[in-house]
Amino acid sequence: MSDLSREAIEAALTTKRLGRPVLYFARVGSTNDVAHEHAATAAEGLLVVADEQTAGRGRLERTWWAPPGASLLMSLLLRPPLPARLAAQLTMCLGLAAVEGIADVAGLQAGLKWPNDLVWEGRKLGGMLSELRLSGERIEYAVLGLGINVNVCFDAVEGAPAELVATATSLQMATGRPVSRAALAAAILSRCEAWYDRLLAGESLHEAWAGRLDTLGRVVRVSLPAAELVGVATRVTPEGALVVRTAAGQEEIVWAGDVRLVR
Repeated sequence: MSDLSREAIEAALTTKRLGRPVLYFARVGSTNDVAHEHAATAAEGLLVVADEQTAGRGRLERTWWAPPGASLLMSLLLRPPLPARLAAQLTMCLGLAAVEGIADVAGLQAGLKWPNDLVWEGRKLGGMLSELRLSGERIEYAVLGLGINVNVCFDAVEGAPAELVATATSLQMATGRPVSRAALAAAILSRCEAWYDRLLAGESLHEAWAGRLDTLGRVVRVSLPAAELVGVATRVTPEGALVVRTAAGQEEIVWAGDVRLVR
């Protein structure tokens, strides 16, 4: 019997508005796409959850692979009365909520890898994809997508991509036991609502988010469209950019790129 359903999530929810209502799908192309489709009429807080995605996506046009029944795949619709320049704070909000929710349910101290990955002991545990619709300089709505590897052992799944076997992990692999996806979704939404309320009250989430980044203080290799940058990731700006200090002592500001740790 699946550990994920609309009824199971609703029974576990403690939030006032996030995750209300829940749309659950056994199989869907992309939860982000479904959230966009409902954005014209849905209230803030709509949660779209799927047991399987057939067209899940990540950053840089990458696909998201996961066998059915193994991951937490969800998208949250928000309507923050915020300027577009603060959009990165929404990803910070979700990232903080994800690592805290994982700690609450699985007892695992996960970290964040800039800009939007969840990691544990250097391996990818999950990822986020935030998508916006703007009205002038304001955010009309935001869809915050989250995928977490929960109950899957990549080295034991037939057809698992070799790259995932080499670089990914899951909550079950890390803890040695299955984790309830419904309980995890509810815990993340509870944490997300608390951080979101602080953001709407005028608080910046930048310092809390930076404190969770495993990337900082490490030597990184950043693949950019036309070049490659190597240096120490020293800090992140309040707008979410990564600051890298090269061997020559020059600071470079990176807004988007593929970041890998240099071991």
